[in-house]
Amino acid sequence: MRKIALITGATAGIGRAMAMKLADNQYDLILLGRRAELLQQLKAELGIKCKSDVYVLPIDIRDRETLEAGLNNLPSPWRNIDLLVNNAGLAAGLDPVYEGNTEDWDQMIDTNIKGVLYISRIISQWMIERKKGHIVNISSIAGKEVYPKGFVYCGTKHAIEAITQGLRIDLAPYGIKVSSISPGMVNTEFSLVRFKGDKEKADQVYEGVTPLFAEDIAEALLFVVTRPSHVNINDIYITPLAQAGAAHVFRK
Repeated sequence: MRKIALITGATAGIGRAMAMKLADNQYDLILLGRRAELLQQLKAELGIKCKSDVYVLPIDIRDRETLEAGLNNLPSPWRNIDLLVNNAGLAAGLDPVYEGNTEDWDQMIDTNIKGVLYISRIISQWMIERKKGHIVNISSIAGKEVYPKGFVYCGTKHAIEAITQGLRIDLAPYGIKVSSISPGMVNTEFSLVRFKGDKEKADQVYEGVTPLFAEDIAEALLFVVTRPSHVNINDIYITPLAQAGAAHVFRK
């Protein structure tokens, strides 16, 4: 019997790679993201390559009312979610506090923290009813260390560390696993989004380095969710070889 996974931020990068990996391993998928066209393209691709059933939710996770309505209107079979992957997140800007853009701050806090809370609240209720499930939060090296000019993004990922631990405490009595994956530098749209489409700045982030790729994080996710029922992987902290810390990258 195929399991059901809900992945947020599924339109590109890590989310897309995780969708492909799970579909290839007998999961049906609920894909949530802001870009409806990309979700539909991924749905079609997964249907052809992996024969997976896919349900798409083109929703901005910051919009609590629309999110709740979308989830509560899922057809009954789709509510039997075995795995929630809280992947949606972003960094916006790279500035010291005295030059910070408060709109960027709001976007990061609303997406990276509040979005995770909104969706976890609902899905955890359904998992509790079934006495099983697994929530995996995609955190970051930024949740372990703070780097220059990244204090708000780092703050949101430090919050995810605390939220993950809190969820684990609250949900363990119901047989629900809670894990996190904390990547270092991954070559996705992340830097392009942070620098608001400035490709030259985004490309400089990865100069002289072989970074992680989205597929590496998808492989880590598969490991986390395929452990025996008595095993919970609390956190996987994964970086490229050239990255010894959040602000320590050794370039060729």
